[in-house]
Formats: sequence, structure tokens, C-alpha cells
Amino acid sequence: MDKIDAKAKVLTDILSTMRAVLVAYSGGVDSTYLLWAALDALGQDRVLAVTADAPIFPRALQKQAAWVAHDLGVRHRFEPVAVLEDMDFVRNPSRRCYFCKRVILSKMRTVAQAEGLAWIVEGSNLDDQDEYRPGVQAVQELEIRSPLQEARLTKAEIRQLSRRAGLPTWNQAAQTCLATRFPHGRPITMDGLAQVEAAEEALQACLAEMVAEGKTGDVRVRHHGEIARIEVSPALIPLLVQPDLAGQLVDRLQRTGYRYVTLDLAGYRRFTPISLSHKRKREKRAG
Repeated sequence: MDKIDAKAKVLTDILSTMRAVLVAYSGGVDSTYLLWAALDALGQDRVLAVTADAPIFPRALQKQAAWVAHDLGVRHRFEPVAVLEDMDFVRNPSRRCYFCKRVILSKMRTVAQAEGLAWIVEGSNLDDQDEYRPGVQAVQELEIRSPLQEARLTKAEIRQLSRRAGLPTWNQAAQTCLATRFPHGRPITMDGLAQVEAAEEALQACLAEMVAEGKTGDVRVRHHGEIARIEVSPALIPLLVQPDLAGQLVDRLQRTGYRYVTLDLAGYRRFTPISLSHKRKREKRAG
């Protein structure tokens, strides 16, 4: 048995001991594989997939979550979550993800109790420990389990296992909620979320027409009021600065309400606080 198979067995053993679970299911790579593994370990009657329904989640991802769940034959439901009623979240501090997770997972806890399910599981993986994830505090406070992390599965391994399982999400680009497009300190609004979603759909459509097989990778539109700041993988930057495509992008994004459209030459990157970045550099030098 190779390393990845051994980890997959650990995951199966962890899930088997839970007997029945609610899977916090977003439709992304990790939660989809976790859902598949739960079904494999426990069977359809002992698994409930619940997807939070809130304006911070792209509608395309929600539709995908629904059809993948249907394809897997799992019990699945959407639960409305009023994240925009939480003023701590709306103010968008650096700990925004904690407040968001607290609201969403509290709703999951309510559903699990009503359904008589003792365990709730979510899709954090081993690599997430190396990132700034304030939402982890909410996971711990509400006693949610993270079986992929407990089995020490990395993102790359989850993709590999997902491919073996025939899951359509195995090579899906990273997915995050739309609130991550707002710089910390800028309030999150319903109108702003809708504008970002429309702008990213326009950007994706424009790129898909130009990129082989329509594979655009990680694409983001960061919301700075009247300014849209585009982040794409560095390999796509030369394509976006071509006059014809640049003109199309400006036109399409201005139709969504932005006055100015900019391209970030540093390319797509996840948010990392300066303090954490410096800590990693010190650890690297020390190692």
C-alpha cells in the first residue's frame, strides 16, 4: 500500500467511526471528495450534505454542488444563511472568515441536531494549516471535525484521489467565497457581491474564448469601489494586455458597474498577512 492509499484508508476509518455525518458541502474540490469518502464509508442513508445558501457564494458553484450531489445520489439540501445580518462580518475585518464560519457552521449545527446527527465534518486539508485561516477558530469552537486534515491529506493528494474516484471536481480551480474580493476594512454589501460575481463571470467568459480548452485557472476580480483589480495566473497576463482583449475586458467589466479596470501584474495570489509572511521567511532561514 503506497502513502496516498494509506492516508485514504485512515480517512475511511475516521469516517466509519462516526456512524452518521452531516457534510458541510460547498461543491469545491475538498468538500466534494470528503462527501464521496463519507458515502463510501457510511452509505447513503447515513450521510447528509448541506450547502449554505448565501449571496457570498457564486451561483455557478451552487449549481455545480447540486448536480454533483445528485449524481452521487446523496441526500442534499441548501440552507439559507444570513451572513449579511452579522455586522462583525459585514465590517470586513482581518478576521472576517471567523465570523462567516461561525454563522454558517452554527446553522449546520442546528440542522445536525434536528436530524439527529452527532457529527459535522468539513473539508479543510493539511495544506490549509500553512495559510492564514481565522475560520479555524469557529471550526474548533463548534466542535466540527476535519477528517481530510486528520488523515493528513494534502490538496494534491485529494485531487489525485478525486480523479481516481471519477469526481468531476478533481482539477477544478480553487474556489473561495465572493467576500474575499473585498479588501479588509471595505464593508461587504449585497450590491458589491453581485457586482463582483457579474464581473468575474464576464472575465471568465472573455478568457474562455481565448484560452485553449477554456482552462483559465484562478481568476479574481478584487473590488475597490469604482476600480476592478483583475488577478489571473502570471501565464495569462501577456494575453490580457493585448489591445483587442484588453478592450473587450474593459467594456464588459464597465457594464457591470466599474469605472476603472486594472490588471495586477503580480498575478493571482492568496491573502497572507504580513506578520505570517515574515514568520514563514524566518522559519525558512532557520531551516
